[in-house]
Amino acid sequence: MKRFILTLISFFVMTVVGHNAAGKTLVVYFSATGTTARAAQRIARERDADLYEIRPAKAYTSADLDWRNARSRSSVEMNDPKARPAIALPAADVAEYEVIYLGYPIWWDMAPRVVETFIGSHDLSGKTIIPFATSGSSGIANSVSVLRKRYPGLNWQAGRLMNR
Repeated sequence: MKRFILTLISFFVMTVVGHNAAGKTLVVYFSATGTTARAAQRIARERDADLYEIRPAKAYTSADLDWRNARSRSSVEMNDPKARPAIALPAADVAEYEVIYLGYPIWWDMAPRVVETFIGSHDLSGKTIIPFATSGSSGIANSVSVLRKRYPGLNWQAGRLMNR
């Protein structure tokens, strides 16, 4: 019995130490209206993770987000696959993280271009990337598919819509 208890304690210690040694978790998110921010905060609490907000160098106004206006900032960016809006400093230090939850609102059935600015300006190789999104009407599948195609060298996991 004593040997069984010692084995059980050893297994528990190895499991806990192994889990902690596996690396930290970071929740990275862009939120134009606060909806994605709330989802990101919930994930960070549940996963005991750090938070990093992708903040555009120039904040989006209500007029910028008017998807019915073809000349609004968001419409112009989403119609240009090469658009990469600047991110406000400081950059995220992703080196110490093994798992990164990546959150965004769905715009035009995709991740906003500022999210791609983040991906392209950080070394995410070797990280596990778990996308999550918020949307009033669209699913997450197409946005994850587009990100996987544009950044095939990253370890993408299944995505999840967080507001349904």
